Amino acid sequence: MPNRPNTASTRYELLARELEQQITAGVLRPGDRLPSVRQACTSRGLSPSTVFQAYYLLESRGMVRAVPRSGYFVAARTGGALLPEPQTSQPQSASQPVELNDLIYACLGTTRSRNIVPLGSAFPSPTLFPLDRLRRALISSMRRLDPWRMAGDLPPGNLQLKREIAKRYLRQGFAVATDEIVLTHGAMEALNLCLNAVARPGDAVVVESPTFYVALQALQRLGLRAIEVPTHVREGIDLGRLAQVIELYRPKACWLMTTFQNPLGSLMPEAKKRDLVDLLARHDLPLIEDDVYAELYEGNTAPLPAKAYDRRGLVLHCSSFSKCLAPGYRIGWAAPGRWALEVQRLKLMTSLSGSIPVQAALAEYLQEGGYDRHLRGLRQSLQAQRDSLFDAVTRLFPDGTRMVRPAGGYFVWVELPGGVDAMVLHRAALAQRISLAPGPMFSARAEFQHHIRLTCGQPWDATLERATRTLAQLVDDAPRTAALVQPLI
Repeated sequence: MPNRPNTASTRYELLARELEQQITAGVLRPGDRLPSVRQACTSRGLSPSTVFQAYYLLESRGMVRAVPRSGYFVAARTGGALLPEPQTSQPQSASQPVELNDLIYACLGTTRSRNIVPLGSAFPSPTLFPLDRLRRALISSMRRLDPWRMAGDLPPGNLQLKREIAKRYLRQGFAVATDEIVLTHGAMEALNLCLNAVARPGDAVVVESPTFYVALQALQRLGLRAIEVPTHVREGIDLGRLAQVIELYRPKACWLMTTFQNPLGSLMPEAKKRDLVDLLARHDLPLIEDDVYAELYEGNTAPLPAKAYDRRGLVLHCSSFSKCLAPGYRIGWAAPGRWALEVQRLKLMTSLSGSIPVQAALAEYLQEGGYDRHLRGLRQSLQAQRDSLFDAVTRLFPDGTRMVRPAGGYFVWVELPGGVDAMVLHRAALAQRISLAPGPMFSARAEFQHHIRLTCGQPWDATLERATRTLAQLVDDAPRTAALVQPLI
């Protein structure tokens, strides 16, 4: 269990609501410093953990910013008034076969050309990563590679790299045994292996709505059925609806992203993650947790995964280095709890082993230090890029646009005004050599026809500014239809 106090969620939510009202009313203005955690504790009789959670919640909503060694400040609204948040979906709860591969493949194919401005790409810019340092580590590991030891790096993988991953769990405040970790060919393989371990063809699996299309592809490949549950753009899946779905449909597993969800960017509060794990434990229901964006947070403290609250081995935690260090190396891992041996066996049966030299090179890089320094620089770059994208959409897109600035990750979810069709916009943008990710990619029923996902994974420059301006004009010129009005959770 994590070494963090278990405070009452209502206290930090009340404090956050009060401060948010003061910011909205103009009592606290952009640039104003919030009371220090110590001052807030003294004046309000709260614990440091409660105050910190309130500030972190405000940060996730884009209301305040953490400045290292200086405190929290009211965020600037460079584009004028904040846009309203996108509405929450209300999908049908019944399980649904998944048939989306053609749409997903067609949309992903548009990101391959360097002549396309990648506003919709899921792949971050290579300029964000220490490629020269990694190249040197790979050359060094190749020179020292002992062919007699290769058999020892078969699943579950390179022992030293697994130890380095286990150390990173410990730094977050909870332990994962080295023996539990299975190295994989990227997070996608880890997620697929975990899904294979807990479900069989015809079973139903809970996913978020909207959800990452990789989850939908995995369900389609295995002949599984998706149960889509409404997911809030700020705080993640609706636990009340999830509880109802579990009682009604008896799914075999859940596949969720609790931290900087793709495509929403939502961050589930820690108290809610704890409640999620408790809910699933009551039903002995496994959770496949896709946690590839956990290192890409703003502020000083990494959000904990749901895995941190798991006492029964029900959370199969999956992550990788692809989003934060080495996209081309395709090194991921699973910490599958009680299914560790089954996932290891499936790995051996499907792909035998990952790249042994690459695993050794990453282990060497992590041992020598520098990874955390790189992550600090990456987070700063992404925060600046996030600010630029959010500012541009706020300034340029027409009235009726809805969007929330996430506090981490690579993506921003945008609800288009006036029922603008995302697929029509997608085709019009491609004609202008601009990519975006249309909302229907993220639903088993091809819903979210008036939504798009944009990326902040590219360094902001004049090209991206022009592309965003062009995209905004395309939205303004697009034909309008009556969009379905859906209530917020």
